[in-house]
Amino acid sequence: MNLPNKLTMFRIILIPIFLLLLALPISMGSVVVAGTMIPVNQLLAALVFIVAALTDFLDGQIARRKHLVTNFGKFADPLADKMIVMSAFIMLVGVGDNNVAAWIAAIIVCRELAVTGLRLIIVQNDGQVIAADWSGKIKTFFEMISVILLLLNNVFFNNLNLPVGQFCLYVALIAAVYSGVEYFVKNRKVFADSF
Repeated sequence: MNLPNKLTMFRIILIPIFLLLLALPISMGSVVVAGTMIPVNQLLAALVFIVAALTDFLDGQIARRKHLVTNFGKFADPLADKMIVMSAFIMLVGVGDNNVAAWIAAIIVCRELAVTGLRLIIVQNDGQVIAADWSGKIKTFFEMISVILLLLNNVFFNNLNLPVGQFCLYVALIAAVYSGVEYFVKNRKVFADSF
C-alpha cells in the first residue's frame, strides 16, 4: 500500500462523509461568504470534495513521478474519481439553491458507467489502460468546478448575477457527452466481432 494508493483509499473514505454531510436532515446553520448565504453542511461538503479532488490530482502525479503505478491504483483511482463525482451530481439534484436537473445528473452518470465498462473490456481483452484524452480532462475539470460552485451557492459570482456554477455544469455536460462518444469511436474495434 504505497502513498498514491493510500491517497486513493483516503478519497474513497471521504465519499460517505461527503454523502452524510448532504443527506442528514440536521441544520448546522448558515454562513455568509462574499455576500452569499451558504448552509454549513454544504460548505463542509464542498471542503471534503475539494480535498478529494486534490488527492485525485496528487496520487496520479506521485504514482507516475515515483514509478509507483500498481494494478490496485489502476483500478481504484478512476473508480474513486467516478464514485465521488457521481455521488456529488446525484446529491446536487436535491440540494442547494443551485441544484442540478435530474436529467443532467443522469446523462453524466450514464456516461461514466459506459466509459468505465468500455475501459474494463479493453483492460480484460488487451491489458491496456486507456489514458484520459484532453476532452476527458476538460470534463473532469468542469465537473469539479461546477460541483464546488453549486455546493457553495455560486459564491463570488452570486452577487454579480453570473451563474458560473451552472455554466460550468453545462460545459461539463457537453464535454461528458463529447468525450464519451470519442472513447467509443476510438475504441470501436472492441465491438467489431459483435456485428
